[in-house]
Amino acid sequence: MPPVSRALLALRYLTILPMSRRCHAGLEDLGRAAPWFPVVGAALGLVLAAVDAGTGRVFPPLLAALLTVTVWKLLTGGLHLDGLADCLDGLSGRDPATRLAIMSDSRIGTFGAIGLILFLMLELAAVSELPPGTRWRTLVAAPAIARATPALLGRLFPAARAGGQGAVFSAGLDRAAAPASLAIALVVAVAVLGWPGVVALAVGTASALGLGVFLAGRLGGVTGDVLGAGVELAELAALLTVSAWAHARS
Repeated sequence: MPPVSRALLALRYLTILPMSRRCHAGLEDLGRAAPWFPVVGAALGLVLAAVDAGTGRVFPPLLAALLTVTVWKLLTGGLHLDGLADCLDGLSGRDPATRLAIMSDSRIGTFGAIGLILFLMLELAAVSELPPGTRWRTLVAAPAIARATPALLGRLFPAARAGGQGAVFSAGLDRAAAPASLAIALVVAVAVLGWPGVVALAVGTASALGLGVFLAGRLGGVTGDVLGAGVELAELAALLTVSAWAHARS
């Protein structure tokens, strides 16, 4: 698959933007497109920065942040939030098989609903409290950092389901996928944030890895939901890291 096709495939999968049917491909091809994920994340971040700049001129900081986070989740189609909710619901199971069955249920449970509410509140508060000069930079860096983690988790952990989406995605990853994704995310983070970007990348990646270790132990491996939850957690961790850095220096 040509690089342009891989880029378009990553854009089609990670956003709700309408794309040509020519970029339709399977999850194996999506694994090969994984190094483009942080590039799509950075592009998404630029859109969010523009939205935040526009809403910030019209609304108070908190309301502007709420509108920005809303656009954030709408543009991604809630893809990773769904994985986060499923993982939270699955924790109520007594054994790996039961947990996987709960995660396969399309209905959201109590753990998933409460977890999403708390998660979005944390993300909203983190964005709203960022200083203006740092806010747009963090909005660019955080999505790029987070979207470098699926390739890493897919390479490090076995699949919980042999024929699941996570397994097929991981099978399409080559050895360079994770290093390339992390390198691109590092370039973006350093370019817009400097040293805080390096720390945000380290904390975001460590958070996703910690989640992978925990859920792989509970499920016997990782699934597509786990990869999505890792993206959401890495985004939040990056936001909180930069927020803490800015607060400490104020």
